[in-house]
Amino acid sequence: MSETTKVAIVAGGGQSLGEALSLRLAEEGYQVSVVDIDEGNAQQVADEIQETYNSKAIAVRADLTNEADVAAMVQKTVSEFGKIDLLVYNAGYAKSAKINEFDLCAWETSMAVNLTGYFLCAREVSKVMIKQGYGNIIQINSKSGKVGSKHNSGYSASKFGGVGLTQSLALDLAEHNIRVNSIMPGNLLKSPMFQSLIPQYAKKLGVSEDQVEQVYIDKVPLKRGCTYDDIANAVIFYASDKAAYCTGQSINVTGGQVMF
Repeated sequence: MSETTKVAIVAGGGQSLGEALSLRLAEEGYQVSVVDIDEGNAQQVADEIQETYNSKAIAVRADLTNEADVAAMVQKTVSEFGKIDLLVYNAGYAKSAKINEFDLCAWETSMAVNLTGYFLCAREVSKVMIKQGYGNIIQINSKSGKVGSKHNSGYSASKFGGVGLTQSLALDLAEHNIRVNSIMPGNLLKSPMFQSLIPQYAKKLGVSEDQVEQVYIDKVPLKRGCTYDDIANAVIFYASDKAAYCTGQSINVTGGQVMF
């Protein structure tokens, strides 16, 4: 491997946004460790990277809420590539329900996937990056990490926690030349996660299911939903030296829906 070749882990990289980020990073010259709880999905993405970009990629099966799995995933990535330049934590879980109907299992899963998994991945990767003397960690968060979200208490609470964790990691790791930032996307209207929640959102909003997307578009000053490319562009920038003076930030990619 060339000294200038960069290595990225995309945690939750086997489908939808994670797949798009894995492919975009490969396009930008990264070798990619595609990590997902579904090994088949991860392997498909890794194969596509190798076929399309002639770039090395590996698939790693890991439950990101499991401490041993995360440690093994990081070890395998280092064994294959020799270093880690970038961690993108993209795994996410959402369940929509009013608080009086919000079950504990959904709450605990939100915390485990959206927050504990981020903590575990960042902790294990930081051990490698501290030894290297450099690195970059980016969490894919949500606008719901800055403003409360009706009928999404578990998701929003876990994403608010991610902002605090990002800031704390940035303070811990600044002396080691490791930057940590969060990307706060708006609604990914065409993503499988959003589409799966449409029946619940229709009930919440009191509209038909085919009206849900338009309701969310109307909330955005730029009058469209967020796309995978919008997020990938932000990731590429914050992973680059052009963002060398940015750490501990939570960067909105919301079309103006959230402005602080």
